[in-house]
Amino acid sequence: MFAPMVVLVRNRLGKTKFDRLRGKAIAKHSQVITAVCNRLGIERTTRQNLIRTARDNGKKLGLLA
Repeated sequence: MFAPMVVLVRNRLGKTKFDRLRGKAIAKHSQVITAVCNRLGIERTTRQNLIRTARDNGKKLGLLA
């Protein structure tokens, strides 16, 4: 779904810069998930499962192309 846009941005920025930007976005997303889980008192293992689910959904949507 998003794969063509991701590939276009990667080609435009260059692989190195794109990978850095993608890494920062993934880290920020994980921090948000952690903050929400901490606020709601969700256990560490559940948080890890949420992060895995976010990664798997990203793959399905083509965000990790």
